[in-house]
Amino acid sequence: MSESVQHRKVDPGSDGQRLDNYLTSILKSAPKSLIYRIIRKGEVRVNGGRAKPMQKLKLGDEVRIPPVRVESSSTPVISAEKVNSLRERIVFDDRHYLVFDKPAGMAVHGGSGLPWGLIDVARQMFPDSYLELGHRLDRETSGCLVLARNREALLAFQEGLKQDRVEKRYLCLLEGHLNDRVEVKAPIAETRRGGEKFMVVDEAGRRAFSEFRPLEFDRNRTLCEVLIKTGRTHQIRVHANHLGHPVVGDARYGDADAADQLHLHCSMMGFDWEERGHLMSASAPLPHNWKVRRGASR
Repeated sequence: MSESVQHRKVDPGSDGQRLDNYLTSILKSAPKSLIYRIIRKGEVRVNGGRAKPMQKLKLGDEVRIPPVRVESSSTPVISAEKVNSLRERIVFDDRHYLVFDKPAGMAVHGGSGLPWGLIDVARQMFPDSYLELGHRLDRETSGCLVLARNREALLAFQEGLKQDRVEKRYLCLLEGHLNDRVEVKAPIAETRRGGEKFMVVDEAGRRAFSEFRPLEFDRNRTLCEVLIKTGRTHQIRVHANHLGHPVVGDARYGDADAADQLHLHCSMMGFDWEERGHLMSASAPLPHNWKVRRGASR
């Protein structure tokens, strides 16, 4: 954390960003409560004057950031072995985007009792770099996870997601035999069961589109490629269950007694940043522990 006063000029990548979010990107280990406190007390200054958390910064603004100390216990301890292991899972890296093949079981960020997530490992790996999550993957889901290396790239990618311009391909193992390609256009809504959030097919929900393409049969299971044009929470899992072919190992939407791992993997992410003439395309191979008999007859 910062131990002396910083004076930073707002660069093009931070033009238009809220002050509180700007400080969060710089003081990565500081809790939100601390950030709001130093703003409220006037310790943070923009062009020499007091500011509010929601103030939009402009290119060239000078931001004074006071010395900030955070107890070491708030900074996650991540072993060098874990950092090096994740380094080997980088599948795309350039000046705009960094893409990891996230292992199943690793959260994308800390919280809910987890001291750290992939984003924390990445920031320890590249301590002087801007890194923000472009999207999310469930903890149980493996595969391509996109991080932005600058704010302009982050905003462009997130806008691409909103406009359905990001290509997303998944592999999943479904229960039973799905014999033909199927398009699922079933809206998804959020509900609560026993205080826990669940997603369900509901005509009053948000538009959701998934295309399931069977690739191979393996015993009484089907390996599918899934293309999604939207990015609703748990979309593939909800749509697969809606088809009557839940994802293998899905204890939430499929077999309540499932002990197997969730067989859902983001195999490809692609984004054409037209304004920059920049193409990001990353792929992650099928996990080795899926035990799918590749080449099995359909």
